[in-house]
Amino acid sequence: MLLNRQIPARGFFRAVFYVPYVLPAAAIYVGWSWLYEANFGFFNYLLSEVGLHKVLFIADSSHVVPSLSLISVWLAGNLIVIFLAGLQNVPSVYHEAAEMDGANGWARFRHITLPCMTPIIFYNLLMSLIANLQVVTPALSLTNGGPGNSSRFMTYLMYDQAFVNYKLGYACATTFIIFAILAAFTAVLFKTSKGWIFDEGGDDDK
Repeated sequence: MLLNRQIPARGFFRAVFYVPYVLPAAAIYVGWSWLYEANFGFFNYLLSEVGLHKVLFIADSSHVVPSLSLISVWLAGNLIVIFLAGLQNVPSVYHEAAEMDGANGWARFRHITLPCMTPIIFYNLLMSLIANLQVVTPALSLTNGGPGNSSRFMTYLMYDQAFVNYKLGYACATTFIIFAILAAFTAVLFKTSKGWIFDEGGDDDK
């Protein structure tokens, strides 16, 4: 929402959020491994400066998935661009009419911006669901499925069985399970979307 407003250096901040998405994946994860390093990493340096204990970000089974999720959020520049495109297509006449009726900023966001953005939210949710259920690069680059198999995602398991253990049948079975899970989630998402996606056309016959 801030990136869609007339703020100073808006173009610069938009670029800052988008650039991580186009950087090489291997370089990104190497850089984050330095930030997460247990003894000399930047994050642990900051924690030690404020008197907190060091955290084993990718060497502790309870922290590794949240740590990898943080990287995924940082890489979500493509979703931000799509959200911005959607925000710029929200009809301004709706906001003007609501403002004349005395609606405050929160009311306009809740009753105008959010409903108009539901098709974009649906698209980004679907794309993110498909992409994140196929995630494999973080485990390959940083954790090798560890510690204690806590980051051994299904796609990493498929890769490991196919290209490390050469169990192609096992890998194909894993692939089919991933496909079935994706199909089930996608079907549920499409089925439930009719109740919350705003249709500007207002066709009641659908």
